[in-house]
Amino acid sequence: MASFNKVILMGNLTRDPEVKYTTGGTAVAEIGLAVNRTWWDKQANQRKEETTFVDVTLWGRTAEVAGEYLSKGRPVLIEGRLQLDSWDDRETGKKRSKLRVVGENMTMLSGRGDGGSGGGSGGGGSGGSYNRQSSGGSSSYDDGPSRDPVDSFYDDEPSGGGGEDVPF
Repeated sequence: MASFNKVILMGNLTRDPEVKYTTGGTAVAEIGLAVNRTWWDKQANQRKEETTFVDVTLWGRTAEVAGEYLSKGRPVLIEGRLQLDSWDDRETGKKRSKLRVVGENMTMLSGRGDGGSGGGSGGGGSGGSYNRQSSGGSSSYDDGPSRDPVDSFYDDEPSGGGGEDVPF
């Protein structure tokens, strides 16, 4: 059966990006994204809003760009895929899991947090984008690293671990 795993999120960074490197030298950035959803509650006759906090992992050059140009509060658009991480909690021995987004394309947006010198011009256009596609004339798409770099990244971690002391 066919499947489709695609996520598009736009929100504000909840913290500065944390950039680390795998033992192979590949950059990995962890960012937190706050995504707001608004709707009209007919029963209460008022506008409601909820915020969802999403952890996003960026790889390679995208991670380096995020570390260099993004900061807490900055608006960004992320395109990527969902990934479920599972581990055994060291303290309780229980199986734990966490859903995260692996970002494949990133677009930096204009808005709050811009360091621009001019006054705001209405319309929040795009501030710049970066995607993982190669620019060498090839039409192939680099889908990012396989799970191997992640495994080598966590080689310092004792087996069976995770829990609250994940490296990010």
